[in-house]
Amino acid sequence: MAQLTPFRALRPALSVASRVASVPYDVVNTAEARVMALGEPLSFLRVTRSEIDLPDTVSPYDNAVYARAVANLRDLRAAAPLVVDAEPTLYFYRQQMGTHVQTGLAGCFSVDEYERDLVKKHEKTQPDKEDDRTRHMLEVGAQTGIVFLTYRASAAVDAIALRVCAGASLYDFTAADGIRHTVWPVSSFDVSALVAAFAPIPELYIADGHHRAASAARARAALRDWGTPSQEADVFIGVAFSDTQLQILPYHRAVKDLWRHTQASFLDALRSRLAVSDGPPEPNRPGHVSMFLGGCWHTLQLPQSPAGTALADALDVSVLQRDVLAPVLGIGDPRTDKRIDFVGGVRGPGALEALVASGQAAVAFALYPVTVGDLLAISDAGGIMPPKSTWFEPKLRDGLLVHQI
Repeated sequence: MAQLTPFRALRPALSVASRVASVPYDVVNTAEARVMALGEPLSFLRVTRSEIDLPDTVSPYDNAVYARAVANLRDLRAAAPLVVDAEPTLYFYRQQMGTHVQTGLAGCFSVDEYERDLVKKHEKTQPDKEDDRTRHMLEVGAQTGIVFLTYRASAAVDAIALRVCAGASLYDFTAADGIRHTVWPVSSFDVSALVAAFAPIPELYIADGHHRAASAARARAALRDWGTPSQEADVFIGVAFSDTQLQILPYHRAVKDLWRHTQASFLDALRSRLAVSDGPPEPNRPGHVSMFLGGCWHTLQLPQSPAGTALADALDVSVLQRDVLAPVLGIGDPRTDKRIDFVGGVRGPGALEALVASGQAAVAFALYPVTVGDLLAISDAGGIMPPKSTWFEPKLRDGLLVHQI
């Protein structure tokens, strides 16, 4: 079953919601966060990326950063102000990006189910990132980042969403990036109905936010070890979207140099392994990768994986790594190799062209997106996707709904 728990959200007053709401902490670096928060004292980035209020020389993991996060959240609660729901509730959270619309159910989900793999994963997490967000949660006493979940569509949940979202919204604004965010509170009657409708759902899947979920589990364990257990720490905040609504964009690759090759020898090495032809900036089918090299786009036709290959190993990102990046360009471990960068598909092929034109990369690869079906199947099989396989867009905003632990 999928346990759904209403919660008393810490959230901004209506008049300042658009000013408080910020992009997730992990989609921007410190420099980008500084620019985004410039001139906006209410930006929630001052809580999730509190190093932006400290000198450039301060490490993002310095004790002063966590102390500043605590102080900034305290100050924001008074200045915005942030309010706390009188009663535990649930919300529907809709995002519109161009013609794409997705509506998810915001609430709290079970840490126990996460630890028992009823909340399924498809990515490995990095200890340093877990350390950071675990400490952040414990210091500020809240889960400030939302876990992006999916589940196989439920007609019962869809029917309640349709009814609730026909009513008056709590928040409705369009962010600077053009994405519209609308949030509806759920009545006490519909809260009970949603909890009942959600219970038969056999499992949830983490689409985005593996480090946030892992850190929530670690924060609960720490509180128990300290002798200060909290019922609120038994759950983590998430927004769950049905699998029929998700939009997955590709995650592209850019490599800084050609390793031992000239452009000519690199193309020769590729042609000895797979079919290479002139092609468009974006692949139009699975098994094709668009490559930008020397001012031109090429299409690489990846070799088919042998029968019986695990689905995760047959993904285009896996085949590209195995047959091109590792043997031809010397990229052994893309998680740690400093010669490779990853570019979210929302930025488009123009971003890849710009990296190569500026000399920041020697070659770039645009991939076809992984499907939601692939994600569910790999998670069901207990598989792990390669790093940076999926880019989910639009992103949930931090600061609109915070869960205090």
